[in-house]
Amino acid sequence: MKLHDLAPAPGSKKDRKRVGRGPGSGLGKTAGRGEKGQKSRSGYSRRLGFEGGQMPLVRRVPKRGFTNVFRTEYTTVNVGELAAREDLGDRVDPESLAAKGLVRKGKPVKVLGDGEIDRALTVAAHKFSKSARAKIEGAGGTCEELGS
Repeated sequence: MKLHDLAPAPGSKKDRKRVGRGPGSGLGKTAGRGEKGQKSRSGYSRRLGFEGGQMPLVRRVPKRGFTNVFRTEYTTVNVGELAAREDLGDRVDPESLAAKGLVRKGKPVKVLGDGEIDRALTVAAHKFSKSARAKIEGAGGTCEELGS
């Protein structure tokens, strides 16, 4: 095979649609825009949520509740995941979890109690669920709570 033999796969390259190039092209005159109206004009751009002057849905529907902007978003990891990973060692902290790709770096970590653990681990995290704490301590490990 030589450089001049290279070609794209058959049917993978299509010519772009050239509109407004006369009646013989099939896309002449109105260029596929239909007749008259705002959408047929150049420069038209639809505003997000605009419904032609009708009261938009986002304004028709009543608002409920509120969003707490001070909420702490925790990255979660289960006890079973910690037990399954032999490469974490005996001490587990957010930095080692982030290095192994189990959690996002720089986010507070909460350990949840899904799964089983059979070895003693020292786990440092920002929060623990009751079941996770019980399982870790039941296996002979310790839980260290970090300040967030």
